[in-house]
Amino acid sequence: MTPETAEPNKIVVIEHLSKSYMRGDQEIPVLRDISLTVDEGEFLALMGPSGSGKTTLLNLIAGIDTPDEGMLRIGGENIAELDESKLSQWRARHVGFIFQFYNLIPVLNAFENVQLPLLLTSLSREIRREHAEVALKAVGLADRMDHYPSQLSGGQQQRVAIARALVTDPLLIVADEPTGDLDKRSAGEVLNLLTQLNDDFEKTIIMVTHDARAAKRSKKILYLDKGVLAESLVDDTL
Repeated sequence: MTPETAEPNKIVVIEHLSKSYMRGDQEIPVLRDISLTVDEGEFLALMGPSGSGKTTLLNLIAGIDTPDEGMLRIGGENIAELDESKLSQWRARHVGFIFQFYNLIPVLNAFENVQLPLLLTSLSREIRREHAEVALKAVGLADRMDHYPSQLSGGQQQRVAIARALVTDPLLIVADEPTGDLDKRSAGEVLNLLTQLNDDFEKTIIMVTHDARAAKRSKKILYLDKGVLAESLVDDTL
């Protein structure tokens, strides 16, 4: 097989994944027999109505939650078989998180927020500083390192959050409604940045969104409805 025809590396391989939650004595199925793959360098959008299981699936892929059954292989490792301690270590090494409401620590400045994930590593202070500065520069905030979240706009706070997700050079970036709390202009800037990270740095990104315009920035769109997965056709005029 020549390089031109080589199969892309599968970062995510999911087979027959199911997840339910208990509400009192009642079992509520959330995901039903999900199977999918995500290639290295893919930018995947997950869409669907509220309660369809999008965030649950994202949390399973990110190692925040565990499935009831099925195989969940990320970067070659079946994380469904890891215990809580090993799963936490795996998550810290391999996944960068971007949330709708930024999840920045108010008493830390931008640099300190971005550096946080590196405190769990054995890197020296000098190397941690270098990585954090590079990440902030990559999101266009090299001149805002000393600013606190309250001194930044919503779009700037989300870019700090993206820098924090990048700083460990993760295998996978997961984004849960990353533009949901932003105005149209700031949302566009954040989506431009995610697109750049995917195109220029070949970062693998999985994004949950309700916004069809945001989803159109991805390379592939999947639709969840009542815990069942299908490809989604999004109006090209959006």
